[in-house]
Amino acid sequence: MNKSSKAVARSLATIGAIGALVLSSVAFAQAWPARPVRMVVPFPAGGPSDVLARVVGEKMSQAWGQQVLVDNRPGANTIIGAEAVAKASPDGYTILLAIDSTLTMNQSLYSKLPYDPIRDFAPITITGLSPIILAVDGATGPRSVAELIQRAKANPGKINFGAGTITTQLAGESMKRLLGIDITYVPYKGSPGTVQGLLSNDVTFIIDGVTSSVPHVKSGKFRVLASMSNRPITAMPGLPNINETPGLSGFESMVWLGFVAPAGTAGDVVNKISQEFARIITLADVREKYAASGLEPVANTPAEFGAYIRRESERNAKVIKEAGIKLD
Repeated sequence: MNKSSKAVARSLATIGAIGALVLSSVAFAQAWPARPVRMVVPFPAGGPSDVLARVVGEKMSQAWGQQVLVDNRPGANTIIGAEAVAKASPDGYTILLAIDSTLTMNQSLYSKLPYDPIRDFAPITITGLSPIILAVDGATGPRSVAELIQRAKANPGKINFGAGTITTQLAGESMKRLLGIDITYVPYKGSPGTVQGLLSNDVTFIIDGVTSSVPHVKSGKFRVLASMSNRPITAMPGLPNINETPGLSGFESMVWLGFVAPAGTAGDVVNKISQEFARIITLADVREKYAASGLEPVANTPAEFGAYIRRESERNAKVIKEAGIKLD
């Protein structure tokens, strides 16, 4: 066999090997899932994230003919659950329902993290958004974000804000830096403490989720000045968006959830999960359960979700560094 013939033979062998891999991948995706899928939720049972996981998991089980088992792994600001999935086999049978801090904040908040949010996971899809708002006292608080900013500039160091999660804290810290105002962060544990802080007039304004504030908005005790994202809030129609404020153009903050799998999980399987989820959130009963949990159903492609994670990671890293926030 001459050199030319040998080269052709090698090329044909290479093409054949590639073809075999492609066919094998397609066959695997068609056969998947052949056994139960484990969905790790890094929160206790009963919360909004757990409810979402069980609703979606039930629909996936029905579609695939295999159980989707929710595995609650709470603790350490979602690190325990995330580490379990990062170290799991990338065979398509383990996925994680992560929150924004899991994938875009923890790497900047902790000196040592047992997983890398970018390298150790294959993004699947964003799964839900929980809008957050900026609220003030209904009787004495400013009537607009512009008025709040004027008060802050006129009284440096005397205006404070309450927040109960790292996401809402970073939203306030971002505003502080973008606007060049001197305001003080007052920490609370979750929404109940944050809401109580405003009710007691211990803080000038709060940045918090919608659900806990709704009763106080209806009673007139709270005035909501803006949504912290550019998405309308169903429970509060007509609410201004914070990025309409001069100096905050392009700014956005919200809590979000999303599915990821261990890095190396077959792309066909990742796409199959993503596409199935996109179908599920069109179902009326699923959308009703989302609404009851204070969540908005959304979906995107694995590529879109991956790009979003990287952008948010970079943005949050800068704010966390400038604010000097560390959780260890």
